[in-house]
Amino acid sequence: MIKVIFFDVDGTLISNTNNTVPESTRICLRQLEEKGIRRVLATGRHMTELSLLPVHDIKFDAYLTLNGQLCLDRHGNILSGNPITGASKERIIQMFQEKTLPIVLVEKDRMYINFINEQVKIAQEEISTPVPDVEEYTGNEIYQAIAYLKKGCEKELSDQIPDCKITRWNDNGVDIIAASGGKKAGIQKYLSINGIKEDETMAFGDGENDMEMLDFVWIGVAMGNASDIVKENADYITSSVDEDGIKEALEKYNLYEKG
Repeated sequence: MIKVIFFDVDGTLISNTNNTVPESTRICLRQLEEKGIRRVLATGRHMTELSLLPVHDIKFDAYLTLNGQLCLDRHGNILSGNPITGASKERIIQMFQEKTLPIVLVEKDRMYINFINEQVKIAQEEISTPVPDVEEYTGNEIYQAIAYLKKGCEKELSDQIPDCKITRWNDNGVDIIAASGGKKAGIQKYLSINGIKEDETMAFGDGENDMEMLDFVWIGVAMGNASDIVKENADYITSSVDEDGIKEALEKYNLYEKG
């Protein structure tokens, strides 16, 4: 029996075409709550970003933010954290200060960028989120970094920070987290804390940073708008977010009841 479902945000709960949560998805989320099935966000987003998105009015049971690097309960209390440390952290800070590449540093309570160019503006517009403020490094823990670089440039960056994991969230940007992190790691911690088994889990996603999550959970569902490489890691491929994909998959697995 499914006890918890993990949801990506962009392209999964929220449409990338009209920046809304489909009404069918909202109905599904309410039904899951009524059934006692936990609804958990598993996203690369920061809580400050989520407060600006169309999911801000939906109360989830937990938030696995920053690709699982910072996990919070429904009240915003920290369940677990996994900051970037060591030589890779120092190299990221160095690149941030050199300003040869636009980089966002993500802390527990804030996120900020070293400089802004056209690629940053395009990337943030694509995810309907304001460009972060330009600031200097504060000296606080870094749970995630965001680098704005085109596809094909990942290896050069990876060579500089070998003990980090790099996952792409769109054609213009990548997330950087500790190698031990990721949505899968965040989910494992959540399951351990709450005494839930792997075969009681389900997840929905559409991005490359969702692949480990979809492969790990008992039922991994890729949205129809996901890329082929993401779909290869899923147990089921549903329709796109704009075609009521979440409702379709929940119906297939008998987790949605028609009114």
